[in-house]
Amino acid sequence: MPHPLDLALTASLIGDPARAGMLSRLLEGPARTAGELAQEARISPQTASGHLAKLLEGGLVRVEVQGRHRYYRLASPDVARALEALSLLVPTRQSTVRVPEPLRFARTCYDHLAGTLGVALAEGLERRGLLETGDDSYALTPEGARFITRWGVDVDALSQGRRAFARRCLDWSERRAHIGGALGAALAERLFKRRWIARRPEGRGVRLTVEGRQGFDRELGLSWP
Repeated sequence: MPHPLDLALTASLIGDPARAGMLSRLLEGPARTAGELAQEARISPQTASGHLAKLLEGGLVRVEVQGRHRYYRLASPDVARALEALSLLVPTRQSTVRVPEPLRFARTCYDHLAGTLGVALAEGLERRGLLETGDDSYALTPEGARFITRWGVDVDALSQGRRAFARRCLDWSERRAHIGGALGAALAERLFKRRWIARRPEGRGVRLTVEGRQGFDRELGLSWP
């Protein structure tokens, strides 16, 4: 367990409204400049730089330098998972803005598929006996490993990596689990490459393509109107 003071420090970094807003934006996936984050958080560039320095020091974000530009992104999938988990603790209020339906249907959760589509993918694999559920993780059955391999995913390489193989990531809009971890990221990557899903112009929204509708129906028996 972390020391209470360390836990409090990390919580305080997330707890500031401006920093929480910037972290939420970075949770959408694409790296952003300090100026973009400042504009979206409605604070001055100088204030944003101060907040980002604290997030860097606290290990919640990292920066990549390309020419004259500095791009910020979340430090790791663990940070993304912690932010998603915290969103489940936010009390529901009558005045809370509803999640836009396209975002609720499909979006990326850092680097894996979430929303109705992400949950349906996990449950479809389970129904077909390709995926088994543990307390907080998933495991591929032998048939599931062969199925995922046919999709072009190197299951052996994923299982030998440092990242958790397949986490049960509780979806904040569906309140059911989708597939996180190395497997979730690999599946999302393959779905993009197969053009079953495509990114929406802004944010982390994802749309289901015609090829995707046909593919999900054909291979997993999943269909949408």
